Amino acid sequence: MEQQNVTKMMTKYDIKRKESDGPKQPSVVLLEKYGVPYLGFPAFKKTEGVKHLFTTRFGGVSQGIFSTMNLSFTRGDEKEAVYENYRRIAKVMECDMEDMVCSHQTHTANIRKVTAADRGKGLTCPQDFEDIDGLVTSEKGICLALFFADCVPVYFADPVKKVIGLAHSGWKGTVSRISREMVRLMVEDYGCMEKDIVVAIGPSICQECYEVSEDVATAFEEAFGGAKEDGILLPGKAQGKYQLGLWQAVERTLLESGILKENITVTDVCTCCNPEILFSHRASNGKRGNLGAFLRLI
Repeated sequence: MEQQNVTKMMTKYDIKRKESDGPKQPSVVLLEKYGVPYLGFPAFKKTEGVKHLFTTRFGGVSQGIFSTMNLSFTRGDEKEAVYENYRRIAKVMECDMEDMVCSHQTHTANIRKVTAADRGKGLTCPQDFEDIDGLVTSEKGICLALFFADCVPVYFADPVKKVIGLAHSGWKGTVSRISREMVRLMVEDYGCMEKDIVVAIGPSICQECYEVSEDVATAFEEAFGGAKEDGILLPGKAQGKYQLGLWQAVERTLLESGILKENITVTDVCTCCNPEILFSHRASNGKRGNLGAFLRLI
């Protein structure tokens, strides 16, 4: 798609943002490079030596319900279209597809320590690992890649020790505290200090859009004592239902793990509120592609 057409399509839509009690500057901003629109975190861009992005639905070549920047090979899209989408993202990230390492997400709290031997796994060469919802590395040039359509992307970077991590935090990963596990690995295995780690909680489903059943609410009340009092769980629109705040739960996990509040960016963009711009499993009833979170040390 030509760059001017992408820009024209994007300007048709305004990103709907959630109101916040905190600073009024946007948590994420819309950027564009090589005809590919993407989202970036202003606070994260200040972190030297790190490139990052979160994709939108625009800038790719996929068709139909996958239109256009789908990054999933498993939902029925044409493989060559998905590969072309990756090529475009790699160009924006200033790397090759062979430098990317993909997760194998199954809603666990498992994190893989990525090395140069993992380059291309899940994209240009076979994946020899399973059940991985987080990736962490200290090696320059490797591009970490995770995938989303309502779950929470969590970006980690330590500009002092030069370590980065990405986590996929759906409700199961949030209950299992995958973000705490990422902080633990960065501190214990890479020598990071909690005060130096910068974190961004990315676009994902908001509390107003995310209604869950009693069993999920119970799991959160058990994992996060006082979840109802803290506002992580609010009464739902139907009896026996609750509105679940994943953003609040992830932020609480980070704070309890020693991350400084001023080093945490919490998104104000909901995937479900923006189905024209972002893939949302709930808004599309499962008829959708995947967004991608990418992070790289340079």
